[in-house]
Amino acid sequence: MTMKPSILLTNDDGVNSLGIRAAYDALSPIADITVVGPATQQSAVGRSISIFEPIRANQITINGIRAWAVAGKPTDAVIIGLYALNLNPTLVVSGINIGENLSFESIMTSGTVGAALEASNQRTKGIAFSLQVEDQGEKFDDPSKPVQDFEAAKRVVRDVVERVLKNGFCPHADVINVNIPSEIKGGYEVTRLARKLFHTGVEKRLDPRGRPYFWINGPLIEDAEEGTDVHAIRKGNISVTPITLDCTAHAADDETKKIFIN
Repeated sequence: MTMKPSILLTNDDGVNSLGIRAAYDALSPIADITVVGPATQQSAVGRSISIFEPIRANQITINGIRAWAVAGKPTDAVIIGLYALNLNPTLVVSGINIGENLSFESIMTSGTVGAALEASNQRTKGIAFSLQVEDQGEKFDDPSKPVQDFEAAKRVVRDVVERVLKNGFCPHADVINVNIPSEIKGGYEVTRLARKLFHTGVEKRLDPRGRPYFWINGPLIEDAEEGTDVHAIRKGNISVTPITLDCTAHAADDETKKIFIN
């Protein structure tokens, strides 16, 4: 009897998110799934890690699924799964995130991508899945409440993971970042990261005592150049972006040497 591959499933929307449940439903027929996720909403924490406080992890049951709720960040959940629970997964899957994770800007802050990067840093390859939302306010709604239709996304998650399990992980990539449009109009498109996802802004308000406080905000970038993840999603294609942990700007080596090496 052939053993199923094993997957550590995590996210950044919290272990109660419908997105992680959708990923579980998609992958449980083809793999043995262990859910290890943040106990609460942890979006936009990137690869933040808890090193100044203890981390508690409790086993819970959500709609009949056994899961570990980790009182920490997505990266903490991955590390707890690998080193405290002694899991040895074939793959780490992070998502399905509610809201797209596109561009340099987004993947540097995304807890979803951060979990997959941490997994690869710990020598288990990771795939991050995110689902576009039409209303950006949905990112801030209760992720356990049904505001998204995950059926098409579930089919993409299963297909992507089956392809990777069959063909192997891209040898020069550490993470595969998959973004699924809210309405799929095309197929897969292998993309590069766009530079920006948002027009960054700050809104100043006054509290009841007249003291200022600020909200970081800004609308989405309308589009980006051909070949980028942002452009692919705007067209309705499924964006597949290979990402590496190596942030070295190798193209800048010669110019940097001119500055610093006599």
